[in-house]
Amino acid sequence: MSFANYAVPVALAAVFIVLVLGLVNMMRGGSANTSQRLMRLRVLLQFLAIIVIMASIYFMSR
Repeated sequence: MSFANYAVPVALAAVFIVLVLGLVNMMRGGSANTSQRLMRLRVLLQFLAIIVIMASIYFMSR
């Protein structure tokens, strides 16, 4: 099993979970601070997911 088989799904799942938590918080009228924190975390996780995906593509092509 390669790095991509585990890291990519985990990275995508993390982004999805934080996105859903942010949407739930927004729909329930939750704290604006919590929404802001979740948005920042989502952006960071998306950045990390892109890095993981690009690294996976690079290592699979070698």
